[in-house]
Amino acid sequence: MGTKRHKPEEIVAKLRQVEIVTAQGKSIAEAARSIGVSEQTYFRWRAEYGSMKTDQVKRLKELETENARLRRAVSDLTLDKLILTEAARGNY
Repeated sequence: MGTKRHKPEEIVAKLRQVEIVTAQGKSIAEAARSIGVSEQTYFRWRAEYGSMKTDQVKRLKELETENARLRRAVSDLTLDKLILTEAARGNY
């Protein structure tokens, strides 16, 4: 059975649900179970998304995607430059 991947917006909403349930006096373990995740997952999510709002999470994911794309572009251009400098020296 595969694992379910939660979208960042869903994670933020579930973290807010846990806050509400714990404010009502239930333990974190019960609150995590009520949203359908383990305590470990809850704490990992809280460390990553705890202080963010939904729009901030969307923007963060967009920036991470753009950053990965730009890193690939820079590495490709660096490799092209190295190849061209070797060819210009006549060391091919």
